[in-house]
Amino acid sequence: MGRVVLVTGVSRGLGSRFARLVSADPGVDRVIGVDVVPPRGDMGDVRFIRADIRNPVITKVIAGEEVDTVVHLSVLASPGSAGGRSSMKELNVIGTMQLLAACQKAPGLRHLVVKSSAEVYGSSSRDPAMFREDMGPKRMPRSGFAKDAIEVEGYVRGFARRRPEVSVTMLRPATLIGPTAGSPMVQYFRLPVLPTVLGFDARLQFLHESDLLDALRHATTSGVHGTFNVAGEGVLMLSQAVRRLGKPSVSLPGFAFNSVGQMLRRSRVADFPPDQQSYLTFGRGVDTRRMRDVLGFVPAYTTEAAFEDLCRELGPGLVSPERVATVEGAVAHALGSARG
Repeated sequence: MGRVVLVTGVSRGLGSRFARLVSADPGVDRVIGVDVVPPRGDMGDVRFIRADIRNPVITKVIAGEEVDTVVHLSVLASPGSAGGRSSMKELNVIGTMQLLAACQKAPGLRHLVVKSSAEVYGSSSRDPAMFREDMGPKRMPRSGFAKDAIEVEGYVRGFARRRPEVSVTMLRPATLIGPTAGSPMVQYFRLPVLPTVLGFDARLQFLHESDLLDALRHATTSGVHGTFNVAGEGVLMLSQAVRRLGKPSVSLPGFAFNSVGQMLRRSRVADFPPDQQSYLTFGRGVDTRRMRDVLGFVPAYTTEAAFEDLCRELGPGLVSPERVATVEGAVAHALGSARG
């Protein structure tokens, strides 16, 4: 008998794609997807059950389907996708609490996989070059998705202490990008003019959407427990990203940048959560040695390659990425010759 996997948030893009992917794994017998609304399109062999993880009825679903593996993908990163900040927090925090309470009562549960986020580390001027999994934020997030993710992780650790026989795997993916990703950062890069913070050049680290799916599948089927940063190798400075997109940018003082973010959010031009300003000011880097050495996973895309794939989908801006690459190569060659 293979695994019986329950996937939360199956009606959203990531959840539906992951459910179809893991259902094809030879080590998986059945996949049950749960959400409050039916998924769009053909789900193949995935069985859909309409259920709200905020409702105790999820306990009956886990018990009735004899689920041994739960993959929690209902922790949302942006208020726009949840219908507002209040709904987002209720789904992220209350939903996780109810799901873990159901898992607590499931004697047949053997493995829990939770998609958290590297945003638990925050972004500040005091950050280390790379965050390891045993590090905490230098400045605690006070609101938004990062605060939700920290609370979710706290509840997951509590569950792991109460059910030590259950293998718990928590992934902290870096900023997600890709042709179909709808993350706030991708929405930012889609803007015709990119606002930046005057005097700062954020360090960016990306994870391609296909690599996140593969990491989740690997975590689900391998049974390796622990907390893992998941990101593509290397970093990209925000100024480099702007040049490669070929789009115009405008540098704004911090207070003006915040006002622009609020305007974009209110007008629904882009989902620009408050913690986006800190990230675009200071950036963030995560250490991925545990991902490679312990989890045994290596992303197919580096940070640079993931961004290049997004650039191809967005199309050339005022200056093509090829022209930018040619100029950057010439500058690098000139600098090398000067040093020589």
